Amino acid sequence: MQAFPNISAIRYEGPKSKNPFAFKHYNPSQKVEGRAMRDHFRFAAAYWHCMRNGLADPFGGPTALMPWDDGSNSLANARRRVEVFFEFLEKTGIDYYCFHDRDVAPEGASLAESHRNLAEIVKVLKAGQKRSKKKLLWGTACLFAHPRYAQGAATSPNADVFAYAAAQVKAAIDATHELGGEGYVFWGGREGYATLLNTDMKRELDHLARLLHLAVDYKKSIGFKGQFYIEPKPREPSTHQYDSDAAACLNFLREYDLLPHFKLNIETNHATLALHTMRHELTVAAAAGALGSIDANRGDELIGWDTDQFPTDVHLTTEIMLVVLGMGGFKTGGLNFDAKRRRESHEPADLFLAHIGGMDAFARGLKAAAAIRSDGRLGRFVRDRYASWDGGVGSKIERGKMTLAALNDYALKTEDPKLASGRQELLENIFNEFI
Repeated sequence: MQAFPNISAIRYEGPKSKNPFAFKHYNPSQKVEGRAMRDHFRFAAAYWHCMRNGLADPFGGPTALMPWDDGSNSLANARRRVEVFFEFLEKTGIDYYCFHDRDVAPEGASLAESHRNLAEIVKVLKAGQKRSKKKLLWGTACLFAHPRYAQGAATSPNADVFAYAAAQVKAAIDATHELGGEGYVFWGGREGYATLLNTDMKRELDHLARLLHLAVDYKKSIGFKGQFYIEPKPREPSTHQYDSDAAACLNFLREYDLLPHFKLNIETNHATLALHTMRHELTVAAAAGALGSIDANRGDELIGWDTDQFPTDVHLTTEIMLVVLGMGGFKTGGLNFDAKRRRESHEPADLFLAHIGGMDAFARGLKAAAAIRSDGRLGRFVRDRYASWDGGVGSKIERGKMTLAALNDYALKTEDPKLASGRQELLENIFNEFI
């Protein structure tokens, strides 16, 4: 029995279509820069938002109508959710999905029961993947919701909590591996502190690195080839999270010799909370060769928490795709819609409309980014701006062929430098030609 009997498979109908249940810009097979849109994006749906998010907010309870869900914590209900989810994936044409372990399978009365529950639902997920040809982009463990993790998981002051978290990570990696997952994410929602009065920061960071090294060792031992990711976020639920932004994550990974094993999963709303633009965070990660995957959403700058709204800003999606195209496209990961409908958009149909809008926004962003790159004016301006580094003293500095004394001698013989205009307004005008 279908959960969405009145909704057919979503098709591309073109920009002139007025059908709300059709793509206006996302044409999966259309090639942009020699690659199909489907392959550029590698779109994924977030199980936690699609199947488990009742649309509550800090001031009110859930509103989402989910007639397939009886509200119980039973395995039977968990199985039903999986069937509904794959129907949703098939009708939207989304090729991938992502999950937390506790999204798909209920927490049991003991760790052993939780492991059994997860293993049981993995069988159902595997059958759904085989039937639908859908794939797991990445899995992860929920190390933040249960009260045992109130003071951290890997960074807990209680060693038994660390052990429990490690066991949960092992089981989640096993599940991801069994499902052929292409990656695994670590997000440290509780890996941080509320006050330094009761915190040994150095010890907590050492412990966090220890868990990640244990995960790397285990990954190798079972032959899991998926990419490991860390997802930055500055706060919420912790006052200060150790993985606060891309630069902090990269510094941590370098300090603890983990960078060869990890890339970053960058989320737009987390960039906003860190007081960065999404393009800044993506550029920091890409410059280090560490941009692995993207959580596609947006935040409301008027609200101080993680609103996880669907991305509909074409300026934003164009900037994102400029970075992705600039690094040669995704080598791992993809665009996961870590986004939820608004609390007022509570009907099942809204789940489809939200994803359609996000996919169309990224399709427009991809086409605009490709056009900007083909036009070449922005790229040429940046290259010309740094032309003094392509020869002469600039080239020698970059190649390490100059000393401070030699630079002093050079500067004494050189006229006071004169800077050319940065032309920011012109470049913004050019960018807007393509939106």
